[in-house]
Order: sequence, then C-alpha cells, then structure tokens
Amino acid sequence: MLDITRKIAAGVGALAAALGCVVATGPSAVADGKWCNHSVCIETYDSGTYLGRVEVSVTNTNQPNRISARVWTTNGWSANTKVEDVAKFRTYRDQAYPQRHFPAGTRLCAEGFRGGASVGLPCVTITN
Repeated sequence: MLDITRKIAAGVGALAAALGCVVATGPSAVADGKWCNHSVCIETYDSGTYLGRVEVSVTNTNQPNRISARVWTTNGWSANTKVEDVAKFRTYRDQAYPQRHFPAGTRLCAEGFRGGASVGLPCVTITN
C-alpha cells in the first residue's frame, strides 16, 4: 500500500511540474527557475544560496492598472519594485538585486499588487 501511495504522489508531482504549477510545500531553488502563484511570478537566475538578481512579473487584466511588487526573504532582506501604470493586457516586470548569499532554508517571496490589491504570492526555499 505504501508503494502505491508513493507512486501516486510521484505522479501528482510530475503532473504539477509538467503544468508549471507550484506545489503548496514550496519548491527549492537549487538552480535558476521560475515559480508562479496566480498572477505573480518570481524568477531567479543564480544557483545555490547566492541570489544576485530576482525578477518579478505581474500579469495585468483587461484594464489599465497601477502595478508594483515587494520581494523579501525570511531572514530580513526586502526590496520594493517600481510602481508603474500599465495598459491593459500587459505584463509588468521589474528586478530586485539582493547580491548576497542566504542561509539554506531561507524562503524567498514576492507579492504582486494590481490597483493596490494583492494578486499573488509565490515563495521558494533557497537550498545549497
């Protein structure tokens, strides 16, 4: 029975990866990658515990909106991105530059805002 449970869990994880979904437990950033939650994505370009640049994107709706984002880690680093008025159906992108090593197990999160409302909060765990 335990073997069947493991196979089902592995199949669900493979399906989620194929669809580009973020698993609720939070993936690990052992290499560069992109993680999304609702209308917000966070992308890292460095591997291991060093983060030089983090990109945040927020997908807009069919109306002009004021978009911004906040990026932070659970060990105290944070940055706000620029505030930008965007046209309808445009994706907002901005970068934050931590340029430092973080302890393994640190969570990196980004929250996107559209018209002042939160529209997504992807997080990833930084590992070696």
